[in-house]
Amino acid sequence: MPDISEEEVLKHLRSRKRFIDGISVTGGEPTLHSDLPLFLEKVKREGFLIKIDTNGTHPEMLRQLCQKGLLDYLAMDVKAPRDRYEEVVRAEVDRSKIEESVRLIEAAQVEYEFRTTVVPGLLDGDDIEKIGRWLQGAKYWVLQQFEPHQSIDPTYCDKKPYTTEQMNGFLRLAEEYVERCELRGVQEGRMRQNGSSEAALLS
Repeated sequence: MPDISEEEVLKHLRSRKRFIDGISVTGGEPTLHSDLPLFLEKVKREGFLIKIDTNGTHPEMLRQLCQKGLLDYLAMDVKAPRDRYEEVVRAEVDRSKIEESVRLIEAAQVEYEFRTTVVPGLLDGDDIEKIGRWLQGAKYWVLQQFEPHQSIDPTYCDKKPYTTEQMNGFLRLAEEYVERCELRGVQEGRMRQNGSSEAALLS
């Protein structure tokens, strides 16, 4: 990837003010960068809304961004139950930081979502219930359909996603724990909000 200067990014955003309201800062993991607050301050001064995607490994950065009022939306990937985190992500993880990020996001005055990609062979109904108990009381939790063609691990490229019926079953488990739960990436899914159900075509 070519290096793109900060000023080039800001110039690009200014040229499109008529067409876009905000930006999504994603990754890799954006909270790894110590100069992220300075960049987001410049984006804010241009009048854009800011969403950030994170894996929750750097709660100190999330806290700083929230305290400075730089975020309008937070999306955190919750990849597994706490007791299986390292097994699922296949890396050494400081789970205390993941847990701290969850607590911080739930308490922050920022709109947010937690999201879990339900990968066959990695997560099942028992795992969804465990994550649900962990996130109990959260405002919004999204269960995402696994997309084999988006996998960077070749061993998962031929893995068949859960069916719509199975995803709806996971949804029924998950919605017992949070205020609002939704399926994403399921062509004929079902969404429940605050206990009421409605048919929905979810992208």
